[in-house]
Parts: sequence; C-alpha cells; structure tokens
Amino acid sequence: MENKSLNVSFNLTLDPFVLLPGGKYPIFFLGLLIFLFCLFCNLTMLVLITVERNLHQPMYFILFSLPLNDLIGISALLPKVLSDIVTESSTVYYPLCVLQGFLLHMYGGGVLFILAAMAFDRYIAICKPLRYNTIMTPYTLIIIIALVWGLDFLLIISLFSIQVRLPRCQNSIPNVFCDNSSLLKLSCANTSINNIFGLFITAVMQFISVSVQMYSYIQILIACVVSRRSEAKSKAINTCIAQLVIFLMFETVGTFTILSYRFTNVSLNLQKITGMLIFIIPPVLNPIVYGLKTKEIRNTLIKVFKQKVSIM
Repeated sequence: MENKSLNVSFNLTLDPFVLLPGGKYPIFFLGLLIFLFCLFCNLTMLVLITVERNLHQPMYFILFSLPLNDLIGISALLPKVLSDIVTESSTVYYPLCVLQGFLLHMYGGGVLFILAAMAFDRYIAICKPLRYNTIMTPYTLIIIIALVWGLDFLLIISLFSIQVRLPRCQNSIPNVFCDNSSLLKLSCANTSINNIFGLFITAVMQFISVSVQMYSYIQILIACVVSRRSEAKSKAINTCIAQLVIFLMFETVGTFTILSYRFTNVSLNLQKITGMLIFIIPPVLNPIVYGLKTKEIRNTLIKVFKQKVSIM
C-alpha cells in the first residue's frame, strides 16, 4: 500500500465521453446554451426577489435559496465538463476534484432542505394564516435559512472529512466529474465505513425533507377539505403545486440516475449523461416552474419586462 501511495499524483485522470468525429463542438455549444439559459433564469429570479418590494415576503426569502443552490450545482459541473470536451482534456487537480464533489453534494442536500423549509412556510401560511406574521418573523426566517445551509454543510463536510483522509493508490476517476463515490474508488483502503456513512447521511437528508413535506402537505390538504372557501383552496393549490412538482422532478431524476448505474447493458456514455441530469434538469426547470405557477413572480416579471420595453 505504501509503495503504491508513492506513485499517486495530485493530477487525476477523468473518464471522458467517447464522441464521434466532429461531435465535440455541437455538444459543447448545446451544453453552453443550457448553462447560459440556466444562469439567466436563476439570476433573474435572484434579482427579482432582491429588487422588487412586493416579493420581500418570508416565502420568497426562503425561495431565494433555491436558485442560488441551483447555480452552485450547475456551475460546479457544466463548465469543467464542457471545457474538457472542447479541449479534449481529461485531467483534474485532486483538491479541485474534491471541491467539485463537495459542491455537487451540497447542491443535492440543499434541494431537499430548501424544499422542506418552503413546505413548512406554506403550512404556516395556509393552516395558521392569522398567526403567520407572528410566527414567520425575520428572526424565524434567519433560523430556518441558517438551518437549511448549516445542516447541509455539516452533513456533507463530515462525509468528505472521512473520505479525504483515506490513502490513495489510484489516479483515475471513472466518470466525467468528481463525486464522493468516484473519489472513494481512488483509495486502496477498506471503504465500507465510508459507504455506510454515505448511505446514512443520504437517509437522514431524505427522512428530514420527506417528513417535513409530508406533514406540511397533509395538513394543507386537510385545511383545503375543511375550508369552504373556494378561493382559499385555489390559493393553497397554486402555492404548493410548484414545490411538489420540483420535489417529484428531483426525486424522479435522482432515482433514474441511480438505476442507470445498476444496469450493465447501459452504455458508458449514457451512464455519464444520466449521472449529470440531476445537476442540470432541476436548475434549468425550477425557475420556469416557479415563474409559471407562482402568480406574484409571474406578474412581477411581466411588469418589469413591460417597464423595460416602454423605456426603450
């Protein structure tokens, strides 16, 4: 083990896409278009929530974390992958590989915790409307947002802390990007504890997120059934449907990604693409879903756009 460790370099080799001749530039420009579209949509959401006073509400302060988290996820992945495709390079510096893996895992955990926080906010707004302003105070908001990012950071940093201390005897990452499982394959030690701990952290994140969301939406559903006001029912459905769509989309893409690695007859290129989907599809679609399904965001965006057009 010690002799092998002496030959380990800080320059790691990634497993690149196998592309047809002349295929790298179309794929590069398609990926660049997706990345720029994601940047534009998510930055627009962040600017709208920051600038427009009518969006300075607890719901949108919590929502602010979602496009920010999406930008972290897709920015940690796509620029490096696209750069490697166009330059036909397949190397990465070990500390940067660890950083990429850390950010990608932070993104995944962040989605779950942010959606749980947003579901809790909707539960208070719909089930306890008269107490909403006394419960969702600025102090409460700070605690919720700090819990979302703090708990995500603590869980992921603990996962990577026990991983980076393992001795390495390999220099090859079996993927086009770095994540915890790929980094574990660099080790020449027993990684059983790391694998169990990784599954435990995943289970904790899923349990917290799903439990909070299930409780919130069940209470909201009960409130809708009990309420005789059709307007209240309509508002409840419209404010929750976007969050449910985003959660189901994230879980579906994540499940599809995991299953793709279990089938040996799936091509390596397809496995690599499906592995990237969870970091691409939600960041691209989340702002669109919220823009279409959230009336205040949609109306604010239309108002700002009309103002810009009238000035021109």
